[in-house]
Amino acid sequence: MSSEQGHQPKTLITGVIGSDTHIVGNRILSMALEQAGYKVVSLGALTPAQDFVKAAVETAADAILVSSLYGQGELDCRGFRELCIEAGLADILIYVGGNLVVGKQSWPDVEQRFLAMGFDRAFPPGTRTADVLDALAHDFATRPRKAGA
Repeated sequence: MSSEQGHQPKTLITGVIGSDTHIVGNRILSMALEQAGYKVVSLGALTPAQDFVKAAVETAADAILVSSLYGQGELDCRGFRELCIEAGLADILIYVGGNLVVGKQSWPDVEQRFLAMGFDRAFPPGTRTADVLDALAHDFATRPRKAGA
């Protein structure tokens, strides 16, 4: 991770949005992120969208990773990018993953809806932690650096 080069580790906000209590996958992801050298601020389950944004502002986070497994992610995540923009986080990296919609729907269609909502990436149920780590490494390497980073 970049801390070996004298930089602070990237700070990530994780949590489970809305009325969702499915925390196990989010905890596994948070542990993998910490092992990879990231500073993780885990908000746990039942987290309102505004709390993700507030935590990102308070910690000067580099990314927000939103989990949802109960099928209501599409409703819970509406306006998420706009909340980030209102809080001065227009360029923050935001990911969403899990069982984001109710019923059997084509993943490419679901993914496109979340990308259209302003998420940088959307991950389907069963995504491996290594895939998220690879995506973060790629996205951080190809994004402009924040001032002071």
